[in-house]
Amino acid sequence: MVLYTTLSSQFKQYLLSLNKVAAKRLIQDEFTGDNAFQLIQQIMMPALENIGKEWEVGSIALSQEYMASNICEEIVNSILPPESPKRRDMPVLGVATLGDQHMLGKQIVASCLKASGFSIFDYGAIPVDELATNVVKDAIEVLLVSTLMLNFAYEVKSLRNCFNETGISTNIIVGGAPFLFDDELWKQVGADAMALDATEALSKVYELTGVVE
Repeated sequence: MVLYTTLSSQFKQYLLSLNKVAAKRLIQDEFTGDNAFQLIQQIMMPALENIGKEWEVGSIALSQEYMASNICEEIVNSILPPESPKRRDMPVLGVATLGDQHMLGKQIVASCLKASGFSIFDYGAIPVDELATNVVKDAIEVLLVSTLMLNFAYEVKSLRNCFNETGISTNIIVGGAPFLFDDELWKQVGADAMALDATEALSKVYELTGVVE
């Protein structure tokens, strides 16, 4: 564990300096062919989460966080491609943000879910009506929604109403600052669960879908 902590710290520095070559080499040097999930969860995810915290307090630029996420996504795809037999037959999930361009939480959650073998539709920042249409089209079983501002958090209620009106049974998991400040808000907007971070989001997905970890 100490070794992974050290590697994660070094990996983080490569990400912040946008040294894609060194970041890839670090993971590839540890990659044995059957430990992809472990590397993602113990080296890459902690590094991304730490970078997210630094962005939140203004220590780094948004561009650094964005590029770090892109580099990690590329590495994940290189060690665990979609066609890999390690990708299990999982329920289809969707991730999105409502009303704003704050992508950090969504990126981390999506990376964590992909690392655990789920198939993900990433809808980015998208209006409620368009999101509801995509959920039906792609047969999404669980939708994970992130919001940064309180007014956008209430848009989840509009999303739930869209689902109810069209008979969609898709579960909604919410996350983001408004739900952290008010731990009852997720119930008020009609979500099925709230997750504090990527790890908890994964746990809630398992609970809602009945998939065994």
